[in-house]
Amino acid sequence: MRILFISHSFNSLTQRLFVELRARGHEVSIELDIADSVSEEAVAMFRPDLIVAPFLKRAVPASIWQNHVCLIVHPGIVGDRGPSALDWAILNREPVWGVTVLQANAEMDAGDIWATATFPMRVAMKSSLYRNEVTNAAVAAVLEAIGKFERDEWPIPLAEAGKIHGQMHGQLRPLLRQEQRRIDWQNDDTATVLAKIHGGDGFPGVLDSLFGTPCYLYDAHPVTAIALAATQGRAGDVVARRDEAVLRRTRDGGVWIGHTRRAPGADDLDKMLKLPVAVAFPAETAALPELPVSLQRPEEEWGELRYREEGAVGYLSFDFYNGAMSTAQCRRLREAVLQARKRPTRVLVLLGGDDFFSNGIHLNCIEAAAHRPDESAADESWHNINAMDDLALEILTATDQIAIAAMRGNAGAGGAFLALAADLVWAHEGVLLNPHYKNMGNLYGSEYWTYLLPRRVGAEQARAITQNRLPISAAQAAQQGLIDAAFGRDAGSFLREVKRRAQALAESDDYAARLAAKRERRAADEAAKPLQAYREEELARMRRNFYGFDPSYHVARYHFVHKMPHAWTPRHLALHR
Repeated sequence: MRILFISHSFNSLTQRLFVELRARGHEVSIELDIADSVSEEAVAMFRPDLIVAPFLKRAVPASIWQNHVCLIVHPGIVGDRGPSALDWAILNREPVWGVTVLQANAEMDAGDIWATATFPMRVAMKSSLYRNEVTNAAVAAVLEAIGKFERDEWPIPLAEAGKIHGQMHGQLRPLLRQEQRRIDWQNDDTATVLAKIHGGDGFPGVLDSLFGTPCYLYDAHPVTAIALAATQGRAGDVVARRDEAVLRRTRDGGVWIGHTRRAPGADDLDKMLKLPVAVAFPAETAALPELPVSLQRPEEEWGELRYREEGAVGYLSFDFYNGAMSTAQCRRLREAVLQARKRPTRVLVLLGGDDFFSNGIHLNCIEAAAHRPDESAADESWHNINAMDDLALEILTATDQIAIAAMRGNAGAGGAFLALAADLVWAHEGVLLNPHYKNMGNLYGSEYWTYLLPRRVGAEQARAITQNRLPISAAQAAQQGLIDAAFGRDAGSFLREVKRRAQALAESDDYAARLAAKRERRAADEAAKPLQAYREEELARMRRNFYGFDPSYHVARYHFVHKMPHAWTPRHLALHR
């Protein structure tokens, strides 16, 4: 069918539905929800059989839904209505939640029900639930709805659907406002504090303060009794630091707070960027006592980097918020890789984070540098990309182990190419890859991609992949040879299979031959063209992006980090244009 997406942005859910429907033979075009007249024009131009709205922040105009079947993807159970569905579910600590596909009509979220899918709730950030459980449920429900539409079946009226679903029937709830998210540090327990910050993660955050400055809080993690015993203070006090986060005590424990954004009214626009707490408040954070942790530690002890061993296999995870990797984070991860390389293991598995493997350089930290004395966005971009290259080089030159990149979450830009530095690249079936840089102001990219990509897919396919600017599924990536395998329906089943395969590789009879072949190939490739040559060529192009006369990269980065509204839909998305 011809399916038109009308969406507020090309976010992770919209991308996943895009690749899933295209893989099933549908022709999918996208129009960003900029104005009613623009959406009306898109419908007239594309003449779709069906319209899907995966992510909207306002109602579909009557001129569209009165004349076309328009499926709304709502992140709530049947009968749930309102703009803060997932926020309320997290705050109320619902045990089960879901996604409902309903038909647009005159009343928001009150249309007939085409399909629904439910899932058990985790204690997790809203952004994590959205990228995983909500997205998987949405794919299942949308595919069910499209199947019904193709069979000329019709949706169930909301009132009738409510009777069918009984206790799982939701209700109309208003926008969740800051006064309802507000933390009472003296009286709220840790579980309540986590629920409030988790429910606002991504957007809008929880309005509070740090170091006497009004700001929004994000990226919260529970504190262990061991860490808490090493600190002193009362509920509400900020008492320690780790990585780039701070520890804040609650009535009965504490939370690590990783990211913050200063509230409107700050002197400079850059102060309203979402940043690691240590970057937003460098002097105040540095004055706190540090509570470092070793790479090998109990699972419940939070930290961005973690290493563990199971037999002859080492597992290194790097769980960076939103997959962005600043200069400092790249350097810390490089040191962790160096330590892992020294261990007496045969296989090193790079796990990335729960939600992202990596998304490359940290654009928010780069933008913040543009407003600090004696620094610039160009300089910080240069430091960051060189730190990424240093990290990739450590993986590329690890010739005493077989390295595996196991992508539990999505990967984009430099993060996708960082994975290719490993000998084997695996991903689960729900992972999306965006192996290109051009959307960020025609950024050229580095991380040795001009070496890594063509050796996997050939020069012609490498050009097509980097020019395409569209997401690809793990299954598509495996078919193209971009990665080695895609397996497992979700991160849990994927990780179990990763462990089995990695252990089998470490114990295989041909392990020594594999390692010898790896060394021989690396030596032959180095003789043909040194890695340093690839790096210098890539960085020469990147230097022009950062310091040259064309400001496209700086403009695109500014628009991205400040979430500027779209003025038009990019032409690689809007096929009808």
